[in-house]
Amino acid sequence: MTCAMRKTILYRILFYAIGLLVLALGLTLNTKTGLGVSPIISVAYSISVIFDHNFGNMTLALYSVFVVIEMVLHLIRERRYSKEDGGALKNAGRKDLKLIFLMDFLQIPLSIVFTRFLNVFSAVIPELYSDGKSTAGEMAVRVIFLIIAIILTGIGAAMSLNMRIVPNPGDGIVQAIADTMHKSVGFTKNCFDLTNITITIILSFTFAGHLEGVGAGTILAMVGVGRTIAVFNHFTYEKIRTLSGVEE
Repeated sequence: MTCAMRKTILYRILFYAIGLLVLALGLTLNTKTGLGVSPIISVAYSISVIFDHNFGNMTLALYSVFVVIEMVLHLIRERRYSKEDGGALKNAGRKDLKLIFLMDFLQIPLSIVFTRFLNVFSAVIPELYSDGKSTAGEMAVRVIFLIIAIILTGIGAAMSLNMRIVPNPGDGIVQAIADTMHKSVGFTKNCFDLTNITITIILSFTFAGHLEGVGAGTILAMVGVGRTIAVFNHFTYEKIRTLSGVEE
């Protein structure tokens, strides 16, 4: 392995790790504003609050469910592929499926590490809201940190996804659904976010009697994270791709 190759691999791992850290920070900071959490973790957050469970552990449990669903969807897609193409491509499809299943499985240890980041950030970042009615100054601070959280979430997601190593289960399941249903990732992401919000609303009113985890920040995150990813990639994608050696 040449020095240049080692350097690109180092950059790739570095960008990936930084991306996960920034993503975890953004998601955690979002919850601390009290204005509504990111849709992808709204179910885990609402369960953790309603039933007094650890947020990171609930996110790990949710991500594990996502991974199982991904595997099922990939198996369904492979069977469709085999029926449609058949012949010499069958063996290639089986080899591809093994690699896909491996990448799916690796999302579980990734989730363990990622959710530990969530726990650490949750422990060190204080709540940004009080139990009583917020003052104008406090609300302004919460909104500012919400915007920062959305930007960090978008940057972290972009950096980790662009390295094309092991996807975060929240992104992996969206890709798996999009591939199986033959829909665009953007459309699938919006539908998946709405599904998570709906489940969170049902859980909240059923077990808590009020909304938990869903608010203006949830809606802003739905729109803002995607826009942040687009802007970040517009200005940095080519430079990061060149440094990390990621091919198109």
